[in-house]
Amino acid sequence: MRLKVLGCSGGIGGPEARTTAFLADDDVLIDCGTGVGDLALEELAAIDHIFVTHSHMDHIAAIPLIVDAVGEMRGVPITVYAIPEVLRILRAHIFNWLIWPDFTAIPDRRRPFLRLQPIKIGEEVRLGDRTITPLPALHSVPAVAYCLDGGKGQLVYSGDTTYSPELVSAINACPDLRHLIIESAFPDEQHGLALASRHLSPAMVAAFLDEIAGTPQVHISHIKPGQGERVMAQLAAAGARLHASALRQGQVIEF
Repeated sequence: MRLKVLGCSGGIGGPEARTTAFLADDDVLIDCGTGVGDLALEELAAIDHIFVTHSHMDHIAAIPLIVDAVGEMRGVPITVYAIPEVLRILRAHIFNWLIWPDFTAIPDRRRPFLRLQPIKIGEEVRLGDRTITPLPALHSVPAVAYCLDGGKGQLVYSGDTTYSPELVSAINACPDLRHLIIESAFPDEQHGLALASRHLSPAMVAAFLDEIAGTPQVHISHIKPGQGERVMAQLAAAGARLHASALRQGQVIEF
């Protein structure tokens, strides 16, 4: 598989601060933040599947806009995959005719532009030779991580999460893990805020990484704008067994 980073920032603030979105091959999005807005219309129309980790705006902002932009160009609906709790939030608070039209009923329910597909933690979704599996995460709202497997290696993306023994165990159960994308939203001096909002700080990431059994390449995402150098310096000083580098917008990971 080929994963392109469309956005990996914890907020907006300039052309290099796009919120979370990853393009897997040409037809799959993992989260759908503002980074999606840099794709051309033809690239947007090629997206068949969107996997959502959780319902916060920085991870879903572009879903309504994509469907509106390319719905009429496509012969099949775009499918959004998420755990049932997340889909209920999207139905109630986004596709509710108040914030945005209900594209699961446009142009009609037999031929909609959008389909919402519930998934379960631990159950694979097969897309040809690829599998995408939701893993347990622990955030302030219902959330998952994802394991992507293209047949030649695996990548785990944590989504937004605080420390979770269940997620550590799920990562360690991946037999061919090549890459781990994990968040660190706040520097260590905001450790209390990280705990309250169920995010990670560098010291927490270091402790998390020390429990990972394998040796994947580690990429740090979701750093708040302006905090990148500080977060990465604190993570290096924490001395985790696994070296980590900051994820970059436009970066491509093949596995």
